[in-house]
Amino acid sequence: MTLPSTTPGLQALLQHEQTLRDRALAAQGEAETVARLAHDQAAQMLAYRQEYENRWAAQFNHGGTMQIVMCYRSFMQRLDQAVRLQQHAAAQADAQLQRARSALQARERQLASVRKLVERRGAELRQGLQRREQRHNDEIAQRAHRQIGPRSGLMPLN
Repeated sequence: MTLPSTTPGLQALLQHEQTLRDRALAAQGEAETVARLAHDQAAQMLAYRQEYENRWAAQFNHGGTMQIVMCYRSFMQRLDQAVRLQQHAAAQADAQLQRARSALQARERQLASVRKLVERRGAELRQGLQRREQRHNDEIAQRAHRQIGPRSGLMPLN
């Protein structure tokens, strides 16, 4: 006689927890991608800013009109603002990544708890089955002994 290691309800719960963990894992992967791209873009913007500043510093060594200097300063202000916004976006992406990691850890713990429950219930079911089989075998042995006992001159077990 075979017995499933767990009940269908526990199997459904285990599958549900695995699905939630898989979703959390996917969300963490997406958050990692977003954070990496945000940091890459911030680094590119900083590199561009440095390159632009160096190029115009060399240009200003050869002279420049006040209008060009004003345009340069205006553009640098907008560029600095864009860099700050991108750095803020990168920081937000890092925070989202941390939340995704925490959520994944929580899902992993929950899944581990359900797996432990499934293992425990499976062990209980197997142990119960073994006890029933042992009782059944003991009863068969007692009946056989009672039937054989009077013929063989042995006393039956009570």
